[in-house]
Amino acid sequence: MKRFLIAAALAAATMMTATIARADQIIGSYVAYIGQDDLYNSKGARLSEPWQILRQDRANYHRFGISQPGDEWDPFFGSMENRGIMERMIMNGSIEPAAARNLLRGGATVFVRIYGTGNRGHYVNVTVTR
Repeated sequence: MKRFLIAAALAAATMMTATIARADQIIGSYVAYIGQDDLYNSKGARLSEPWQILRQDRANYHRFGISQPGDEWDPFFGSMENRGIMERMIMNGSIEPAAARNLLRGGATVFVRIYGTGNRGHYVNVTVTR
């Protein structure tokens, strides 16, 4: 009986995970060029994590009206609350180590795909080119 309960619990967890994964869809995407303005926060401190730079880029674009040629509007990070969960969304998604290094240097173009359900973001996948 104990084995049956464990097997049933594992099967239920697997089905639930598969259902959640299927429920996520692309809710937005954008391309942005990471310029010098994106490498520093609004107090002038140099940013040291990829998520910080991506968050600053979106704050610059949506809040401060600072953009570089190639920056695109996105439907998600216009909200300060949504920018606030950028770190978690990157941790739940993906960014290659080499891409993260390019992003930290600046002068890179990023393609960000935002996944979630409805207007709730769960993770992002980030691709970086030089």
